[in-house]
Amino acid sequence: MDLNKAFIIGRMTADPQLRTTPSGQAVTTFGVATNRRWRDKAGAQQEDAEFHTVVAWGRQAEIATQYLKKGAMVLIEGRLRTRSWTDKNNASHKTTEIICERLQLGPRPAGSGGADKGVAQSVAAPSGGEPRPSDGGREEVPTVDIEDDIKMEDLPF
Repeated sequence: MDLNKAFIIGRMTADPQLRTTPSGQAVTTFGVATNRRWRDKAGAQQEDAEFHTVVAWGRQAEIATQYLKKGAMVLIEGRLRTRSWTDKNNASHKTTEIICERLQLGPRPAGSGGADKGVAQSVAAPSGGEPRPSDGGREEVPTVDIEDDIKMEDLPF
């Protein structure tokens, strides 16, 4: 049995930009930075940042574009995909991306209004696809149901 699953919690490096494929499917690519902190042998605090490229499709891409902004915290669950291509100068390139299967919005910054502050909101691709009921004063976040597989001919790059 094989497993290709990635989970990251980090901050958005830029606002996501929504695009559409020639067939009309929505797609957005955005960056998420994760930090790691540790103490070295001398006891000094060290920190390292890792930058991840995330690709969201369909309704998730639209929701990511609507709700996520630079600096916002987000949890991404997805699978890793490595792709390669040759550019105009005949140079080969390779990149590894996280294909988003579920995203969870982090707490909203103070003064942003809307949902209760500190309440995380989730946008998933559940099998049932039923809308979640409203939860007291919280803003209802739509459920994203991904039924179609992504076709290579729909990729805009």
